[in-house]
Formats: sequence, C-alpha cells, structure tokens
Amino acid sequence: MNITFWIKALKVIPRIEKEEWQKLDFISKWLVLTRSAVFVITIIPAIIVAILAYLNNKFNLLDWVMLTIGLVLAHALNNMLNDYTDYIKGVDKDNYFRAKYGPHVLEHGLMSKDEFLKYVVITGILALAVALYFIITKGIVALILVLIGSFFVLFYTYPLKYIGLGEPSVLIVWGPLMIGGGYYVVANEWNLSVILMSFVYSLGATSVLFGKHIDKYHEDKSKGIRTFPVIVGEKNARIINIIIMLLQYILVVYLVMVGFFKFTMLVTLLGLYWFFSRVLLVYLKPKPSERPENYPESAWPLWYVAFAFDHNKKFGYLFILGLFFELLYKLF
Repeated sequence: MNITFWIKALKVIPRIEKEEWQKLDFISKWLVLTRSAVFVITIIPAIIVAILAYLNNKFNLLDWVMLTIGLVLAHALNNMLNDYTDYIKGVDKDNYFRAKYGPHVLEHGLMSKDEFLKYVVITGILALAVALYFIITKGIVALILVLIGSFFVLFYTYPLKYIGLGEPSVLIVWGPLMIGGGYYVVANEWNLSVILMSFVYSLGATSVLFGKHIDKYHEDKSKGIRTFPVIVGEKNARIINIIIMLLQYILVVYLVMVGFFKFTMLVTLLGLYWFFSRVLLVYLKPKPSERPENYPESAWPLWYVAFAFDHNKKFGYLFILGLFFELLYKLF
C-alpha cells in the first residue's frame, strides 16, 4: 500500500519505469492504467448532481455514493478499453501520441494482455454490481440508462471515435446521461431543466476531448482515425473549441436571466479571466514544434488538451461554488 503514490496518480499521469512499476501494489497499478488523474472530470458532475438534488429536497446519500462509484468505474473501464482496443489494432505502435504523455502499460511492456484483462474484468464486475443495484432499486429506467452508458463505454473507441462521433458522445455522456440520469437515480425523478442545464458542464468535458484530438491531429490523420478535428481541420477545430468553452459562460448567464439559477451562479464568470489570459491565446496559435522553456516537461506533448483540462476544472469548481452559494441561500 502506497498512499503517497495513490495521491500522485490522482493528481498527474506519472511517468514510470518498469522497475518502479513492478514494486507497485494492485491499486497503484489500477490508478496508473486507468489514467485516474482525469477522474475529476467525472467527479464534478457527481457533485453537481448531489447539490441539485439537495436543493430540490430529493437527496439520497446511499444512491449518490453508489452513483459516484459507478461513474468513476465506468470512466476507468472506458479508459482501459480505449488503450486495449488501440493496442490490439496497432494504433499505439511506433511511439504514437498516447504512449508519449504517460505510461501505456501494454505498449511499454509493463503488463501482459492477460494481466491487463484481469484488471478490466475486475473493474467491469464492480461496475456491473453498481448497475445491478440501480436496476433493482430503480427499475426499468435504470436499466435503460445502464444500457445507454454501456454502449458508449464499449463502442466509444471503435467505431465512434473513428468516425467523428467521439466528441458528440462526450457531450451526451457527461451531460444528459451523467447529470440528467444521475439526478434521476439520486432524486428518483426526472427533471427536464436539469437535463438541459447539464450541457453547461458537458461542453467543458467535450472541450477537453477536443483539445486532446487537436493535439494528436497529425497522428490520427495519418492512421485514418477520423476524429472531429481531423474531419474539420486543425485550425477550424481550434476555433470550434474556443466557441465551445465560451458557450459555457453564455449558457450560465442565460440560465441566470431566465431564473433557473440565482445571480450567485455568476461567480463562474471568474473563469473568463483564465480563459482570455491563457486559454484563448494558446488556441489562437498553432502548437509549438518544441516544448516551450516555461512549460512543464512532464506535461509535454500535451498542449491544447492541458489548457482545456485546466480550464474545465476551474469552470467546474466555480460552477460547484455557485451551486453551493445557492444552497447557502436556501438554508439561511
């Protein structure tokens, strides 16, 4: 057990050598091969669901805990299947982009396919247990949500990512499915306003994937992987991602104006400072051919995705803060 390493793996994607890998415990290896540092993208929607349900006097702690565990396990399973699928298809060979920014346990020879599949099976069984809990307690609607979620987990990497549907998939999954469906299983009711509002956050999650696919635009194009940026072109994709991130703020202002949120939600607009001072400047220019001196070596060659990811976290935290202010307003 190495709690220090667990914390590190949850904060960054660690670079690791084979000798160090062999000394890691089961959980540490799981955190590395699932790229757990990005789980924050999934934990934020779970927190959003919790506050919204509490605001509507519909919060159920056990259901929320199970939801959060289930969402994280589904995200982990998707990441593992993504790596496994691309590996067996030969996509990750020859130092492909995925193998540059962090340990690809299969491509780097840290783990055999059989060992890797054991982790996949264990994660899948745990995710299935959570799914069965909701199917038993919530009925047919939960079954439908599980089936929809399973479709995206199993088929995101292939064929959805290969035909430009990866980005729309994230928009749906991190919005209506995670937040809208998550609200249903926690509050035991559908709320159309919550489903529509969920796009505010899912746009941010989509911007992260957009950034990642822009970063590996040339590699994907050469291998015939037609992500959305490959279809529309690198420059156009950068412009579209700028619009996607700005839409988050526009939607927040709109939802405040129509009364869905109180004015305290405008705290999210503080994220515009980071957006205009850093993110926009990065996205208006082509990616540097070499790592800038002031850019962390551990993060390279991640570029557009790194800025989109950090922006999404900041926006997500501010969004949660705004909801928390609404909660305080209700309580006092």
